[in-house]
Amino acid sequence: MFTARERNSEGSTGKFMTRSQSREQAFALLFEKSFNPETDMDDIISLSLENELIEPDEFASMLAQTAWDKLFSIDDIIEKYSKNWKKHRISRVALSAMRLSICELMYIPEVPVGTSINEAVELCKKYATAEDASFVNGVLGSVAREEKLADRSGSDAPKGE
Repeated sequence: MFTARERNSEGSTGKFMTRSQSREQAFALLFEKSFNPETDMDDIISLSLENELIEPDEFASMLAQTAWDKLFSIDDIIEKYSKNWKKHRISRVALSAMRLSICELMYIPEVPVGTSINEAVELCKKYATAEDASFVNGVLGSVAREEKLADRSGSDAPKGE
C-alpha cells in the first residue's frame, strides 16, 4: 500500500491502484472506523488524507462506505456463520476483513467470489495471524456456499483483481 507521502508534485501517486490495493485501503478505513463508530466515514477519509496515512481511490472509498452503511446486515451474516463465536470475540482485523468481503459478496456482484475471499484471507495473513486467516476463510466459504454465491465468477470485474 502506498501512502499519501508517495504522491508526486502534482498530488497524484503516478501509480495505478490495483483492486487489491483499493481493498487494502478500504480495509484500513473500516479498521479505523471500528475504533470510531460515531465518526462519519467521509471524516475518516478526510483525516487519513490530511495525516497522509492513506490515499483511498474511488473504489476504496465506495467499498468502505457501503460496508459501513450495510454494517448491521453484514454483522448479522458474520454472526450467523461464525459458529460458536460471538462478534465481540473476533479480532478487529478479522472482523474488518470479513465486513469488506461480505460487502463485496452481497452487494457488489461484479467482484468474483474467490477473489473477494482470497483478498480477505491475505489481509488477515498480513495484519493478523494464520488462525485469523483460517477462521475468515472458513466463515466466508460458508457464506458463499450457503448464500449460493460460489458459482459467481464476476465476469464484469476488471482483469488484475
